[in-house]
Amino acid sequence: MTTREKTLERLRRRKRRKQKIIRAIVHLFVWIGAAVLYYIGFSIFFDTPYEYAMKHSTDGLQREYDRLTARYDSLMHVVDNVKARDRHVFRTLFESEPYDFDSEFETKQAVTYENIVNRSSRKLRKELEAGTLSLGKQLARLNGSYKLLQSRIDSAGRNCDRIPSIQPVINKRLTLLTASYGMRYHPFYKTLQSHQGVDYTVPEGSSVFATADGVVRDATMRNSTSGMTLTIDHGNGYETSYHHLSKFNVRKGQTVHRGDIIALSGDTGLSLAPHLHYEVRYNGIRVDPIHYFFMELSPTEYQRMMRIAQTGMQSFD
Repeated sequence: MTTREKTLERLRRRKRRKQKIIRAIVHLFVWIGAAVLYYIGFSIFFDTPYEYAMKHSTDGLQREYDRLTARYDSLMHVVDNVKARDRHVFRTLFESEPYDFDSEFETKQAVTYENIVNRSSRKLRKELEAGTLSLGKQLARLNGSYKLLQSRIDSAGRNCDRIPSIQPVINKRLTLLTASYGMRYHPFYKTLQSHQGVDYTVPEGSSVFATADGVVRDATMRNSTSGMTLTIDHGNGYETSYHHLSKFNVRKGQTVHRGDIIALSGDTGLSLAPHLHYEVRYNGIRVDPIHYFFMELSPTEYQRMMRIAQTGMQSFD
């Protein structure tokens, strides 16, 4: 075999080897593609045991969630019914709409938030500076008022103990006040009349406290309207009276101190239900007792009680 023939034979063998390699690579890619297509098709139409277990592992949680959702909806329906009945009872007893502090607060908060969002940063900065300046001026005025008040307290001395300054019953949650000072509908006459005190709905036999130091001026069954009434003279133009009582713990002429249990509440006289009617007089004129709870109420609690008083509730006597 000549050199030329040998060269041609080597070229042919090299070409055949190259073709085999190419065919092998093509077959490999074909099998890989077929395997990928098979896997994709199998994954679409069938789940592996692991995938099946994962998909169905939350079925129990979903059923529990659906059950709790249905239970929650049922409870919310019951709560709504209770609220509706409570409002109906309130309207029946007091002939007025019940107050709702939460809704009012949420509405104000939403309005405030919307106003803040719609303002530019520059405007908010200016408003903050103006508000800070205004607060500084108010603080200066309050500081002056505090010093004036402190000087008056120092000059008054022990006479401060003779000024009514607490509630006559235990009312820490401020929920017992059912009628305030002002024009209210009379529960029996069904007419608008002046209610010159405040009413507390307390169970019969609840403790009634002296709201300031003084001397018992009267403790008797005054008339069929007020029932058993106790009056305390505080000696500085102030008098307090407690109506519809069931029992006196003090007698006429006895000296009492702020916080003493002077009587028990009741339902005597012309009364719709057991309650305490409390009045404050200054120089013979009846005044709003809510303004004389300053020793017991914080500013926030005072504002809340004033909002309750402004709802126009019906009196119990």
